[in-house]
Amino acid sequence: ALSIQIERKFSKDQILKMYFNEIPYGSTAYGIQSAAQTYFGKNAEDLDLAEAATLAAVPKASTYYSPHGSHTDDLLDRQKYILDSMAEEGYITEEEAEEAKKIDILSRVVAKKESITAPHFVMYVKELLTEKYGEKIVEQGGLKVYTSLDFDKQKFAEEAIDENAEKNSTKYNAWNAALVAIDPKTGQVLAMVGSKDYFADPEPEGCDPGKNCKFEPNVNVSLRLRQPGSSFKPIAYATAFQKGFTPETTLFDLVTTFKTDTKDYVPHNYDDKEHGPVSMRSAMAGSLNIPAVKTLYLAGIDNVLNLAQAMGYTTLNDRSRFGLSLVLGGGEVRLLEHTAAFGVFAADGVLHDTTLILKIEDAKGQVLEEWKEDKGKEVVSRQTARQIQSVMSDDAARSYIFGAGGPLTLPGRPVGAKTGTTNDWRDGWTMGYTPSLVAGVWAGNNDNKEMKRGADGVFVAAPIWNSFMKKALKDTPVEYFTAPEPTETDKPILKGELGAETVVKIDRISGKLATENTPPTTIEEKKFREVHTILFYVNKENPKGPPPENPASDPQFANWEAPIAKWAEEQGYTINTQELPTGYDDIHLPQNKPTISITYPAPNGTINSREATASVTVSAPRGIISRVEYFVDEQKVGMSNTAPFTANLIIPNSISNGFHTLRATAYDDIDDFNSAEINFNLLAEELPPQITFTAPRNGASFYASMFPLSVTAETPDIADITEISFYAKSSGEPELLKTYSTPAEGIFTFRWSATPTPGSYQLYSEVTDKSGSTSRSRPISVTVL
Repeated sequence: ALSIQIERKFSKDQILKMYFNEIPYGSTAYGIQSAAQTYFGKNAEDLDLAEAATLAAVPKASTYYSPHGSHTDDLLDRQKYILDSMAEEGYITEEEAEEAKKIDILSRVVAKKESITAPHFVMYVKELLTEKYGEKIVEQGGLKVYTSLDFDKQKFAEEAIDENAEKNSTKYNAWNAALVAIDPKTGQVLAMVGSKDYFADPEPEGCDPGKNCKFEPNVNVSLRLRQPGSSFKPIAYATAFQKGFTPETTLFDLVTTFKTDTKDYVPHNYDDKEHGPVSMRSAMAGSLNIPAVKTLYLAGIDNVLNLAQAMGYTTLNDRSRFGLSLVLGGGEVRLLEHTAAFGVFAADGVLHDTTLILKIEDAKGQVLEEWKEDKGKEVVSRQTARQIQSVMSDDAARSYIFGAGGPLTLPGRPVGAKTGTTNDWRDGWTMGYTPSLVAGVWAGNNDNKEMKRGADGVFVAAPIWNSFMKKALKDTPVEYFTAPEPTETDKPILKGELGAETVVKIDRISGKLATENTPPTTIEEKKFREVHTILFYVNKENPKGPPPENPASDPQFANWEAPIAKWAEEQGYTINTQELPTGYDDIHLPQNKPTISITYPAPNGTINSREATASVTVSAPRGIISRVEYFVDEQKVGMSNTAPFTANLIIPNSISNGFHTLRATAYDDIDDFNSAEINFNLLAEELPPQITFTAPRNGASFYASMFPLSVTAETPDIADITEISFYAKSSGEPELLKTYSTPAEGIFTFRWSATPTPGSYQLYSEVTDKSGSTSRSRPISVTVL
């Protein structure tokens, strides 16, 4: 009846005019004139084509499509649809439509002037109400809405972002940030900051476009899709733990090629290093990428996505998009849902519906709906949630990467935390919780432009998270996580144990196990250890069950095994225990030992010089004596390797006058040995300090291109030396190579830097002792080619 009356009284143009002057355009803008002034600061008659088409897009859903709202991308899509429709209908040309599309219309939108507490939260609540009750009821129905917002925590969240905004923008080129805080015990959203300043000028005066300072302040980034980087790893590890793997499970952090249906995938760690065998605890805490990809494979991509959906993620439905990079943040998520998912870990595996609205009353005071507390839904087992809590709150476990006591910790309070950084530093994240508060922080740029290199989540997001959590939890009781039940498994790899190490002593001549008769000089230690990829020991579909009958049938087995074999070789391990010898050395036998006696000096005789002669009588059942070595009180003083094995001894000053033991040891061709000893009385003056060149060797030759050359000399008489100088001499004046004054160490290493002319050279030293006497060492000869 009303429609008929209107049709009778007004023309179609009049009706349309009333419609456009009355309908809501969002917020307090009713009618096109009010909308033009609210959003573009001008009268409707002054709107250009791009502005008019933008406002024409709004009435379909004025809250959703509001230019001050969070869905400006959808608004622009609808504007373009309207322009194309106008061109198709002939109201404008295609050229005019395309020119209008090129205009950056959002830069013309006037910043919202009204003062709203928690504006992104309020606008999101209004959006939720509009979806359920419609625009008219929300705008004109007199609804009274009670929300979950905690005003103090909202203020702390805004302060935390504001405190770090300037540093993030100037140091890291990160022009925006968002924060969401939730009570994990109820699912209630306590704080929501969708951008660093809802009321900011979207393009402030003096803004350099290259610095991304145009950050779309009205956009609520907590509802936008962003890649989570490594902050998604706990979901994969939780899936693995639920499947039967443990935080102690050993994985090898070695560069590994993963076979996929398309092309090989070779992930690398952030620090581009390898860390060898690591536990899942250490790998997750340190955010190592290679073990994380292995964990995703072991857990199963579909299983991880199933758990993610159970934990409340709604953006990972197209499973064809995801591969092994999913664990490194390859799937986009919303900060709001990401934070709620971490709340599951905080709440011992229980998910509570994310709640912003607690009660709604209509204009008459009647309750339309009211939130009721419930027990939630267990989507992660309690044991798994507590295992994740244990890892994420283990500051010691991540200290080898992040250092100890950083922004992922709170003084005197247990807290679980995880950072994330996407490729090329486009997104930085920090997610963390206590049993009663979970908060997630994102930092970056709305247009997905890169921040500066090095803008990790721990630098751009963690300080914001830390500041908020400190303030929000101040003066609240300290809460502790409940430790998970101990791991019960009979598989060493799941308990963090590699194959047992066996060290055996082998005679390198016979290749058999050494005996008490094997000379120390022919003994070598060999380490045997069974070391394999986890796929060798564990069926990934049933980790607690029997090991796989044919591990090599797994498509990843060969590629996982290869770097482990290389690592074992570098560690000196022989992984094939079948090479372990079983027989014993049968070459070095007691009856084959040489015989030796000292013929000079005589027993208990006197030696009057530190440069003395010693001689022996020797024989060997095998017929060959390779050398005789001479020792005074275990200090080697001479050697001879030619018959009759007489040696010139140099008894150093460190051996004082008095009675000592002279020992001569004879060796045959396989180093079987025997010794003879006598006592003697040393009564000799001290020698000048003795200097021995250990590099280069005497008689060596070098090309001039090999210079500078390293020279090493040593002395047992360092306590007697006040100064030592080293020289190289050819036919002319000697060249001073290096001088040491009051040296403290008995080993000297220096560079012969100048390139000498070809010829023969003598290297020697001149030494000044404490008495002021100067002596020259025995020279060695080298040739420069």
